[in-house]
Amino acid sequence: MAAFSHAGCCNLKNHSLIATLKNLRGNPRGCVYTEPLWGIPFNLYSPYVSIFMLALGLTDTQIGSIVSISWGFQLALALFSGAVTDKLGRRLTTLIFDIISWTIPAILSAVAQNYWYFLAAGIVNSFWRITHTSWSCLLVEDADKDQLVDIYSWIYIANLIVGFVAPLAGALIAEFTLVPTVRGLYVFAAFMFTAKAVATYLMTQETQQGMIRMKETRHQSLFHVLGEYRGILQTLLKTPHTLYTAGIMLVITISNVITGNFWGIIATERLHIPAEDLAYFPLIKSAVILAFFFFVMPRISKLHFKIPMSLGFVGFMVSQALLLLAPEKSYLFLGLNAFMEALCFAAVNPLVDKLFVLTVDAKERARIQSILQVGIILVTTPFGWIAGTLSGIDKALPFALNMALFAIGAVLAFVAGNASQKNPIVESQ
Repeated sequence: MAAFSHAGCCNLKNHSLIATLKNLRGNPRGCVYTEPLWGIPFNLYSPYVSIFMLALGLTDTQIGSIVSISWGFQLALALFSGAVTDKLGRRLTTLIFDIISWTIPAILSAVAQNYWYFLAAGIVNSFWRITHTSWSCLLVEDADKDQLVDIYSWIYIANLIVGFVAPLAGALIAEFTLVPTVRGLYVFAAFMFTAKAVATYLMTQETQQGMIRMKETRHQSLFHVLGEYRGILQTLLKTPHTLYTAGIMLVITISNVITGNFWGIIATERLHIPAEDLAYFPLIKSAVILAFFFFVMPRISKLHFKIPMSLGFVGFMVSQALLLLAPEKSYLFLGLNAFMEALCFAAVNPLVDKLFVLTVDAKERARIQSILQVGIILVTTPFGWIAGTLSGIDKALPFALNMALFAIGAVLAFVAGNASQKNPIVESQ
């Protein structure tokens, strides 16, 4: 994330982020400016996915199984994502698989009647692993290297700002009830996801590296292209700094799976918060994270990452404790949970991004990222089922698991910080 100037904190007009947004050109402009077309519909329906499934008769265990099965498909697709991106090109791959992985699942969910519809939607949605790789390459390969950090910051911010539309979904649910409203939101999402894919395609062009790789792989099979990654794994296993970062990324990913799929369930089923009120809590998170990015990050960026990252994971543990201790219908506890999660997200996630950049070989960053994604998916896959089973026993248990994960994250952050202080390259950043 960006190292904001102190002056930028006081005068947003002179803030480096604002200047970057105004000056974006080419592929970064096409990728950043179209991001709200994805973020708006996603933020409208995402708080209600799990309780929408429950309303149509699915059980906690079935929801967890969908998560785990889809992660299994993501494992295979992440493995092939680099090869597909190289053969088809960054731009065309993004267009095709954006529509496959987002538009089609939205349509399936809009007409869903039972478990099998949602399972199909989850499997097809797994193709986002391919478009994630191609879109990431499209975003940065021809970008001004001095703008990369701010470009990534705006991707975060774009998806935070659109979070302010989430209360609209709650108002619609209050007026039209849960199931018909969520169906309508999925139809709207299908239209918007398609518009985003087409707009990104029209506003971008194939990258220079993309054209080189298309030419090099034209007569190669996907499996031959995959074979080029041989040996990178061995190098990765001998790089402890990257492995520490991978461990932290793994903790964050598993906790996101748990929170994303079971927070709505504990809020409605255990705390008895009305479904139409859930949208206000993402709004709290978005406001807190945005304020943190613009006004707090410039100050903590001066600290060694070990301190804010370790404290961030401790704060995550506090947020889960607030959720577990919350009495019925306690908007205060749930609001504090959202507030603490937002603070810790803003403190930890950008620093993890920075740590990843600093601890991998720049020439092999894409390949290493692909391998790490596969490893993270492989380990994360069972946790959807595990969390679903735990939720079936007690709605609080998935979040107790989160607390244990965050404790591990705090230890890893501390160890990674100590190791980086012995590494002159990392420490100099």
